[in-house]
Amino acid sequence: MLDAVDAVLVRELQRDGRATFQALADRVGLSRTAVRARVQNLLETEVVRVVGIVHAAVVGAEAIGHVSVTVEGAAREVAAAVAERPAVSFAALIAGPYDLVAQVRTRDDNALATEIDQIRAVPGVRSAEVFRSVATVRDAHAVVRDLGEVTLDDIDWRLLQELQRDGRAPYTRLAGIIGLSQAATRARVVRLMRSGVIQVTGLADPLALGAAEQGGFGLSVTGSLRRAADAVAELEGVRYLATGFGRYDVVGLAEAASRAELVAVLDAVRAVPGVTVRESWHHLDVVKESYAVELPEKPPNGM
Repeated sequence: MLDAVDAVLVRELQRDGRATFQALADRVGLSRTAVRARVQNLLETEVVRVVGIVHAAVVGAEAIGHVSVTVEGAAREVAAAVAERPAVSFAALIAGPYDLVAQVRTRDDNALATEIDQIRAVPGVRSAEVFRSVATVRDAHAVVRDLGEVTLDDIDWRLLQELQRDGRAPYTRLAGIIGLSQAATRARVVRLMRSGVIQVTGLADPLALGAAEQGGFGLSVTGSLRRAADAVAELEGVRYLATGFGRYDVVGLAEAASRAELVAVLDAVRAVPGVTVRESWHHLDVVKESYAVELPEKPPNGM
């Protein structure tokens, strides 16, 4: 567990991965030098990783499937094989009606169907059921708002590549890479972030923040789907929520400090008018969580 100061620093980095050391120092009431040392220690020990998460529309990964898998034999071996697939952004071993869950991101439904077939072909996979996400209502680590008309040139694209590797890359280093002044580089990065093209955030070890328990849930909804989803997304402890179609109307992920608190989150979900918890499952071990994608050398046509 982190001390109170480090916990605040991690939360601030989750909110703004490029927050300056001075801004962080003002937040926690320590010197800039002390905060720099603490942040560097958090990064070096991988308690938090600051990365740039590029909007799904920019990278052509707007088709999202949540896959529930049952296996024969060792579930961990199957989960490891599924996690190796580049299109899989999240995979976890679970206790519940299935043995593991995975999130798959592809460019379109045809590619998604092909990827699901590949997962079904993994040795040990007995079945794979898919919830097709249509709208992401909440994601603690990604840009969920609609992306307007944006134009990206080769320089912007190089910045996205670098920020995806290191969200806190200094402007001096970024300027040297793209061949612009620090002021011009800063202006481009700020524009990319404000437009929603990229979100720079901290990916933290949940255990370090006291979020020892994670669980997923599938909901059915009567009445307005979006109204119910918005209400669930606002609940404390709900980290991810998406609407779509399949065996549920909504899928979500919750986290809490204890099992009792996780139960309380699910009870709060059940209390939302029009919502029924169809299934829930407990995350035993997160095998993979990665938002990085392999960007081509140049932006696609139309960007």
